[in-house]
Amino acid sequence: MPPSPTSRTLPAASPGGSRPAGTHRPRTALLLAALLGLLVGLLPGLAAPAAASPRAPREAVVPGPGAAAAGTFRNPLNSGPDPFMTHWKGNYYLTTTQGNSIRMWRSPSLGTLATATATTVWTDSDPSRNRNIWAPEFYRFGDRWYLYYTADDGVDEHHRLYVLESERDDPAGPYRFKAKLAPPNHANDFAIDAGVLELNGRLYLAYSGLNQYQHNGLNIAPMSNPYMVSGDAVAIDGPGGCPEVREGPEFLYRNGRVWMTYSTCDTGKPDYQVWMMSMPLTSDPLVPANWRRHQGAVFSRADDRGVYGPGHHAFFRSPDGTEDWIVYHAKTTSVNTYSNRTTRAQKFTWRSDGSPDFGRPLAMGATQNLPSGDPGSGNYWINDDGRSSGPGGVTYTGSWNSGTGCAAQCFWGDDHWSDRAGATATFTFIGTRIALLSVKDTGNGYAAISVDGGPEQRVDLYNAIRVGEAVQYTSPRLPHGTHTLRVRVTGEHNSQSGASFVSIDRAEVYTD
Repeated sequence: MPPSPTSRTLPAASPGGSRPAGTHRPRTALLLAALLGLLVGLLPGLAAPAAASPRAPREAVVPGPGAAAAGTFRNPLNSGPDPFMTHWKGNYYLTTTQGNSIRMWRSPSLGTLATATATTVWTDSDPSRNRNIWAPEFYRFGDRWYLYYTADDGVDEHHRLYVLESERDDPAGPYRFKAKLAPPNHANDFAIDAGVLELNGRLYLAYSGLNQYQHNGLNIAPMSNPYMVSGDAVAIDGPGGCPEVREGPEFLYRNGRVWMTYSTCDTGKPDYQVWMMSMPLTSDPLVPANWRRHQGAVFSRADDRGVYGPGHHAFFRSPDGTEDWIVYHAKTTSVNTYSNRTTRAQKFTWRSDGSPDFGRPLAMGATQNLPSGDPGSGNYWINDDGRSSGPGGVTYTGSWNSGTGCAAQCFWGDDHWSDRAGATATFTFIGTRIALLSVKDTGNGYAAISVDGGPEQRVDLYNAIRVGEAVQYTSPRLPHGTHTLRVRVTGEHNSQSGASFVSIDRAEVYTD
């Protein structure tokens, strides 16, 4: 049984233990979160998973303390942005933007994807295209996989589109370079974010690039095969609620229509969001007038859940093919920044009028049911206050502060923090790996982390802006059994930080 909140070592706040400027918690948010926590503690039935509603898949299933979690998962799935994912032959395959290479993660369960080992599937020695490699996507045509991406020579304006071809029928490759993708009327123009439209036996290259509407505007060009553009691109004037960007086009096919979703606004802004257009499956996608605009964003920021800038997305089906899922990146900060974009996923459904209903983005760490047919991971969480959905808990020594003012930026709306050298937080768990997620902030310092009493690893918890539920540490794989992970406050910080605080929020335990 996990320890109860009253059995923890929770010393009073030490002198000088309040957070530095920029890290204070709103008093109203603290009171509201405290009342909510009291209700959950008194009425655990209110926190039990509710019966699934076909009209409300966007609501997280939040288990009460001690609830089984074998069929659940929590975001983030990956620390990178610009995700693309598919499920094939018993595994999920995921790519995200990594910079100067293309890496792929493979896992049989969505719940263990975050700790899967990455495979580097592509690097390039050609100096014209081996820098700033972004937004890889991979599709199966025939018995080969084609991996589309954008890269440059170190100059952003030189981004162009390229495609690789697998040497065998495996999304993880190995791959060989196949071609540059350049419509004749944009042969030497900026181009990023390739997506492939497959319609009536024909392929089309959709991408974001130079056109008369935006520098990063929507374009569609015909293809004669998966690696050859066969005609000029046409520009699509997509709405977007802001003037500057239309990027990352993706496609859904259902109810007699093809739905093109895309991201708008600059990806660094908290208002980065998803908009949508559609047309009948029988129409020509190269005729701009065939695309019908849909009013307003279909997936956008949720301030009350601490989600900002949700966008650059893709779609995948559950392992049994019965559910539709969106994978996307978002941030936990409203600051205009390209950092802190992490990969998340959630299920979506369809409205009675035939259009997709993406709902609202869920808070980071919200507990969701795994996709239908997913074999399960056995993952569970341990909260900083000792609550746990599996075997384990956390104890403290030394002086720690605790509170609920971090609200949506923290799991269950609370965390512990200390700047007192020698203070420790020790997680006890049963499993094979453990990951720590907590607040990074301008007043954070170094933590010393050790597993089962072994050597300490020094981890810097500082960040130039405050972000919540950041993955701070992931342990090496351990023999299945009972283990401990200790976090020690060093009282030290780097030259940019204003203090030496260490934050404890939640641990994610893996049992695979």
